[in-house]
Amino acid sequence: MADYVRVNGVSMWYDDRGAGEPVVLLHGGLSDARDFAGNLDTLAGGFRLLLPECRAHGHTADVPGPLSLAVMAQDIVAFLERVVGGPARLVGYSAGAGVALRVALDRPDLVERLVLVSGAFHTDGLILRPSAEGEPPPLLVAAYAEVSPDGAGHFPAVIAKVVDAVAEEDGLEPADLAGVNCRTLVMAGDDDLVRLEHTVALYHALPDAQLAIVPGTSHLLLLGRPDECVRLVSDFLTSEARPTLMPIRRAGIHVG
Repeated sequence: MADYVRVNGVSMWYDDRGAGEPVVLLHGGLSDARDFAGNLDTLAGGFRLLLPECRAHGHTADVPGPLSLAVMAQDIVAFLERVVGGPARLVGYSAGAGVALRVALDRPDLVERLVLVSGAFHTDGLILRPSAEGEPPPLLVAAYAEVSPDGAGHFPAVIAKVVDAVAEEDGLEPADLAGVNCRTLVMAGDDDLVRLEHTVALYHALPDAQLAIVPGTSHLLLLGRPDECVRLVSDFLTSEARPTLMPIRRAGIHVG
């Protein structure tokens, strides 16, 4: 069931399907909830699945002001308070992972478990950054125009806001990530847009994290390896923490 909710001056579109414990999926930048079509949206079979679309993305109109991860995180905090009414399992993909990470830091009471898919905590972790130069890919423009209330002509303005946000908001430092107090799954493709070293640094910096590198895929791992991604995320969301056999890092042994 699709609906709108008013948060921070934004009429935010979201889809609400399934039943059970709440799981919130946060899409990538310049994209929308269709990131999860045919992959993580199958989690609705065991959870109440909520798919909000951030300001200037998907069915949610743009509003005056910046389009930074911090601003979108504030919107998601308000969404969790208004629509969920309490803590949820939060799953973020790409820029959505950066939003989810900030929500977990700002409002740990609202995040029961965290999944970060192909996410960077700092712009240094990106091999390629968004650019306003040249023409955007036609498929990206067509997908935006199909659902955006602002129309295809507004897409360059959204791209410009994203480029400005990346330039102005470097990101978080590894020490900041110690404030995430929930279990976290860090997942990425082995040929991802996010540097593999950065993904490992994210995993090391989080107090209670698991790491999954999906082989033979890229930043589009949800499309390229949907079954593997669903299995990994579903297992993490549904199972309790299990002891590690012969632990090294988790035993506090210094490596390197």
